[in-house]
Formats: sequence, C-alpha cells, structure tokens
Amino acid sequence: MLVGMVRANRPWRLVPGLSKALAAALATGAIATVYSTVWSLAASPSTPRLVIAMAGSVGLMIGWLIVDANLWHRTGRGSPEERQRARLYNTSTVLTVGIGVLVCYVGLLFINLLWALFILNDQVFASMTRNPLHATEYWTLSWFVASVATVGGALGSGL
Repeated sequence: MLVGMVRANRPWRLVPGLSKALAAALATGAIATVYSTVWSLAASPSTPRLVIAMAGSVGLMIGWLIVDANLWHRTGRGSPEERQRARLYNTSTVLTVGIGVLVCYVGLLFINLLWALFILNDQVFASMTRNPLHATEYWTLSWFVASVATVGGALGSGL
C-alpha cells in the first residue's frame, strides 16, 4: 500500500517543482567550488563524515520542504485508525519528498563535478591545499559542495 501511495504521489514530478531550491543550490555550489577554504574543508573529511553531511543536508531539505508546504498530517486524539492513516500519509510524504530530494542531490553532485572539472586549476588547488588535484579530490570536493549547496537550496527555497 505504501509503495502504491508513493508511486501515486509521482516523486519524479517533484524535481521541477523544486526549481527555486535547485537554483539556490546551483548558485551555492558554483560559488563554493571556487573558494579555497571549501577546498581545504573538502580535503579533510573522511567518507563517514561526508555520508553524515550528505544525510544531514538531505534530511534538512526534506524536513524544510515538508514544513514549508505544510505536508504533515496531524491527528489529535483520534481513533487508532485515524492515527494509523496519518502515519501512512506521513510516511508516504517523507518517502515521496525524499526521492525527489535525492534525485536533485545526485543531479547537483554531478553538475558540481562537471563544474569543478571545468573551472579548477590543479596548480592553484595544489598550492592552496598541499594536495594534488586527482579524481578523488574532484569527487570529494563535489560531494562536499553538493551537501553544502543542498543546505543553501533549503534556505533559498524559503525566500
């Protein structure tokens, strides 16, 4: 039933509806990619910290979108059936919005990667971070920037 509800919500149609958030996230990502402070920050976190940053930023965006659009179903002291129905609606909402946000995050990650490949100079990067610019650094920077930009997108979508 839950899968059917999520499919009926058509999470793939959420992505165009997030245009303000995506625009803010893309702007944040484009600017963050060229700052040497962000390069240093992106060079230091381990994979678990990057995963936590990603989960936190995606969770923040999901929460913000649900609160901002007033999508949470509340039940007072209703019957157990009403409370169960509200839990089902809320779970399908979180999953629907979550799928849409994850699609946006992955798109943002790859756009940031392409932007970094185009804009970054390996000599400048190496002089600032003391690390050569290889595929791992491009990937880590893009991953870190996608998380930062997702938070920027959440903030930007509220403007």
